[in-house]
Amino acid sequence: MIPSHEAGLLSMKLPRVSAVVAAAVLAPAVLFPSTASASDAPKPTGVSGPDTGSDSVKDAAPEDGDGQEQRDRAEVERILAETPAEPWCWVHQGAEKALKGNAADLRHFLEVELDDLRKSDNRILAARLLSGGPAVKAAAIAALRAGDDAIAEFLKTGQYVARAEDEDRAKVEALLKDPKSGPGVREAAEKALKGGAAELRHFLTVELRRQRADDNRVKLSQLMDQGGRAVKEAAYKALDAGTDEAVEAFLNEGFAKAQFEDDRVEVLRIIADKETGRATAAGAQKALDGNAEAVRRFLTVELPVLRESDNRVKVSQIIETGGPAVRKAALAASEGSYADILAFLKDGWAKAKAEDEAAAAAATKPGNGAGTGTGTGNGTDGSGQQPQTVQPAGLTQTTGTGTTTGTGTGTTTGTGTLAATGTDGLGWEAGGAAAALAAGAAMVVAARRRSTES
Repeated sequence: MIPSHEAGLLSMKLPRVSAVVAAAVLAPAVLFPSTASASDAPKPTGVSGPDTGSDSVKDAAPEDGDGQEQRDRAEVERILAETPAEPWCWVHQGAEKALKGNAADLRHFLEVELDDLRKSDNRILAARLLSGGPAVKAAAIAALRAGDDAIAEFLKTGQYVARAEDEDRAKVEALLKDPKSGPGVREAAEKALKGGAAELRHFLTVELRRQRADDNRVKLSQLMDQGGRAVKEAAYKALDAGTDEAVEAFLNEGFAKAQFEDDRVEVLRIIADKETGRATAAGAQKALDGNAEAVRRFLTVELPVLRESDNRVKVSQIIETGGPAVRKAALAASEGSYADILAFLKDGWAKAKAEDEAAAAAATKPGNGAGTGTGTGNGTDGSGQQPQTVQPAGLTQTTGTGTTTGTGTGTTTGTGTLAATGTDGLGWEAGGAAAALAAGAAMVVAARRRSTES
């Protein structure tokens, strides 16, 4: 049997032993950086006293002989350091207040206040996440409706799962906006967006690569069909390699190099073409002296403009040198659109020349009263230019000079008009004199013939 004095001593030590045990089993349970549920935080055990209220804790607070207050203070300081110093953080504010108090205040904060304050902060955190992506927002709403345990679980793991889904969705949406995405990728992406997290992840990790490889091969085939010799050769080489990487390398790098080579060949062909106009030839040479971008810009942007300029100059020249029908058709084309210019150079010019030639031929027939000194000779249109087939896109410029050898003796000037040397335009006196001279010459020839025969 325990002596009475020893029993009294033992009863005095029990509170201290209980406090030590409580401190030993007390586990960290703070909001940051971990977002564990407050209900998961271990509760101190073995604390003597029937009441957990502040008065009871103060009355039951052990003396600091065993270092309990120092341990509690260290724990509260750790909680303070790991929580944000923000007005909304109740745990941080409670820890600051406890540190200003005594041992009983520290113990009351850890045993009673911390759990409720942490639940309040968790609700605030979950509410702040309502501004996140679609999946995060939906998960936050569900947690807030379910209660404190669901909120703690959402903050611990659920929010990160939802964020991953939102990130995947954003990646898929970006692929839809990317102009480089092919039809196969777009179709599969749209289908994935109609599903959930699993469908999005499967598309990004499995489906995307397969669809992109198919789209790349289709694109390569199109470029090979439309490209020049260098592009075709590079495309065939990529296909022969038999790998997705080779096809992708052609699209990313090989095509541009081969296209530059083909573009230079095309520019050289334009320069060498005799139908190329002056402005087009100058622009082509300038592009040829530049880089790949300059050559491509010339072919795709500048060339149509330069050709139009050259063709309009050509029509202006035709107006100055052509016959009546040609001038009329050329003027009508110049006052119209560029399509009218092209139509004139392609077909209208030849038709108008034919009209001028027919009119000139009719004027040289005997008995039409038109005389013989102003004939058009070998089928010209009165401008000194022979009929020719025209390529409107790149015309050479002609001078319009030449001579006629018809029934008259006319020659053409640089402007396409005739300088008459026959009797047209002279008075009747001059015409009579010419006729008399011709008759006298005939008589001399006849006399010489009779003398020879006799």
